[in-house]
Amino acid sequence: MKKKLLKNVEWSVLVVSILLVIIGAFALFSATQDAEYGEFKKQLQWLIISIPFLILAITIDYNVIIRFSSLAYIIIIALLVGVLFTEPISGASSWYKIGDSFTFQPSELAKVVVILFLAFILNKLQLRGKKEINKFWKLIIFLAFAAIPILLIIKQPDYGTATAFLTAVVFMLFVSGIDKRYIIAVCLIVAVSIPIVYNYVLPEHAIKRIQVFLNPDLDPRGAGYNIRQSKLAIGAGQVFGMGYRQGNQTQLGFLHPKTTDFIFSAIGEELGFVATGSIVILYIVLITKSIYIAKTAKDNIGSYVAIGIAGIFFFHFMENIGMTIGLLPITGVPLPFVSYGGSSLVTNFICIGLLLNISSRRQRAIFVE
Repeated sequence: MKKKLLKNVEWSVLVVSILLVIIGAFALFSATQDAEYGEFKKQLQWLIISIPFLILAITIDYNVIIRFSSLAYIIIIALLVGVLFTEPISGASSWYKIGDSFTFQPSELAKVVVILFLAFILNKLQLRGKKEINKFWKLIIFLAFAAIPILLIIKQPDYGTATAFLTAVVFMLFVSGIDKRYIIAVCLIVAVSIPIVYNYVLPEHAIKRIQVFLNPDLDPRGAGYNIRQSKLAIGAGQVFGMGYRQGNQTQLGFLHPKTTDFIFSAIGEELGFVATGSIVILYIVLITKSIYIAKTAKDNIGSYVAIGIAGIFFFHFMENIGMTIGLLPITGVPLPFVSYGGSSLVTNFICIGLLLNISSRRQRAIFVE
């Protein structure tokens, strides 16, 4: 039985994630040479910490893991409420600070927990067959459970992570067989809501980011500074880069934060289009393989988990790279496996473990036609 499970495992997602971690490690080593490689060393420590979580996520049957998702959901909601009362870091109450150097971001772990719990709820709501989610009261129940963590994350405020959750929810609903009338209704509501939210809901700093995205020269030394430096860095790299550890914007401190939000820019400056193009290809492989795992899962609940994870990876990939080249507003979303961040790295490897877990038990395609 174990041999059969190993035979079915989609090892390519693990290989891609390891390659991205290696690229990220090289980039962090270069970007942190002026700070005694502090974040680089911490990232290696977090990588070691991630390994047992990865192994557990692979070996324990995902149906067993999902049984505990209700309890995990309650705990993570409590953590998301509690973090609102912590001291803000960079303007957001998103981290628990433990000791002098250790921080924990519950919204990262919430990605896994919420996807597992929503898959559990969606599966329960559809026990009588696919497309049961189209019953209005069932859809409201599902959306209510999804809205609680999203609203708490918006409250921090962390609009990027909240949008990542929304993307995962959309992916899961699509696979569940949501009716087109709901899709059209949501599109109309969003279209009507955008000007209202922009004028009356969004805080000033969020509006400033959108204005700078539409016109980068509006505040070149303030809100538009980071995106200008990012585009300069990527443009300077051209095809083969300026040379490893030789990027002007990266090494002279103009690119900030170069280890998290703008790590892609640092790679583009020093290693050029060859490296950044390779990163894009790796993410495309990771996302398409995640979707394939969802399509071939042995049951609905496995499909929902896999497609939710695909949604998270898809949003982070599109948003981070999009904002560094000026195609999307800056939201502070990290690049999975590449950017510095302990909570993010552990969470991403748990996601990879779950994908491997689901793929090892797959049988047939179950997407709704």
